[in-house]
Amino acid sequence: MTDEELFWDPIAALPDGEPEASFGGRWEDRLWLNVPGPFYTGIADNCWTGRLHAPRHVLYGGEYLSEYVYRQPATATEVQSLVEAAQNDPYCGYACDGDRRWTPGAVREWWHDRARVTEYLAVLLPEWSSSDIPAEQEAAEGLRDFSAYISSGLAVDLRTYLFRLEEGYYPGISRSLPDL
Repeated sequence: MTDEELFWDPIAALPDGEPEASFGGRWEDRLWLNVPGPFYTGIADNCWTGRLHAPRHVLYGGEYLSEYVYRQPATATEVQSLVEAAQNDPYCGYACDGDRRWTPGAVREWWHDRARVTEYLAVLLPEWSSSDIPAEQEAAEGLRDFSAYISSGLAVDLRTYLFRLEEGYYPGISRSLPDL
């Protein structure tokens, strides 16, 4: 069996009728906080609903507290949680065409500019952590999770994604990953 046959494609895990039904986001509207990968948001809901469906994948931020994808799905169940978040976004701002949009250079650029992301998270965290609003307190957990993910785990995931972009499939265990 080849690596291409062994490794899972998150887009293939989309239910029938998707992405047409729920993924109308545009790359041109992509929020800079989205982590590189197949899923991202453009102009998305600001009603704090995304984390109700995908708490390990969606956060709020940007100028109008739009939703964004901070962790790409790794299982079919996680893809389904993002589908549910997308289905509940009245702006249809979620997208799943990142594989056609991200380039290795753009992924590396995002990674090298990650200090901008961590600084943004650090500014929001005290405000949301001390809030009396339950949704902000819950979202603070997501900020902490995203910060920890950037510190450990995201680099390997992005290197794996770079392999996918360069080779067309996710790497096998024996494959070496490209540098960020």
